[in-house]
Amino acid sequence: MKRAAKKRPAQRTPSTQGVKLGPRFMRAFQFAAEKHSGQTRKASTIPYLAHLMGVASLLLEAGGDEDLAIASLLHDVVEDCGGAPMLKEIRRRFGNRVAKVVGGCTDADTDPKPPWRERKEEYIRHLTKADADTRLVSAADKLNNVRSILSDYRELGEFVWSRFHGGREGTLWYYRTLRDEFLRSRPNRVTRQFDLAVKELDSLAEHPISAGQESQPVVGA
Repeated sequence: MKRAAKKRPAQRTPSTQGVKLGPRFMRAFQFAAEKHSGQTRKASTIPYLAHLMGVASLLLEAGGDEDLAIASLLHDVVEDCGGAPMLKEIRRRFGNRVAKVVGGCTDADTDPKPPWRERKEEYIRHLTKADADTRLVSAADKLNNVRSILSDYRELGEFVWSRFHGGREGTLWYYRTLRDEFLRSRPNRVTRQFDLAVKELDSLAEHPISAGQESQPVVGA
């Protein structure tokens, strides 16, 4: 007897209708700004809120709705600002759907966190079973991260890898593996852009540049 093919996670289809962002979105923005106040992007002076705004922007550009835009703003608040109790607070303030996505985008809710490689492997395993909403917000998060790495690499060269717990090889493994996982589903705007960004990161890694040296664009990117 033939076995049925393993069903891939559903891919969210972006909405063709305009998204209305109301007072609830503004409350989420303020909540994120307060919780991440004083935090900066890794080894920089850039306010961490810039990352959250970037992820929300990518999500909205891909056709995500208000719930997913809110989840984008809050996707790191459990991991970085309070752990499991914070997820309960998000559910109370913003509802079950937002809380489910935020929980799905969290790779650790304890302090101290488990070892880096262990956390990342578990996160990838979780994504294989995650719903389409969580996968879309996660992909937007990782796309924003890779674009930041690319920008920093052009300024700092190989030194950029010293910022990451996984170092050069671990960081490349992580984003390549995430790319492969996201592409198991039907590609969308975010996952296609993530694929291109990871290819560019691979190209830079294969042809290292020194700090301040401008890299050549990847053909087709």
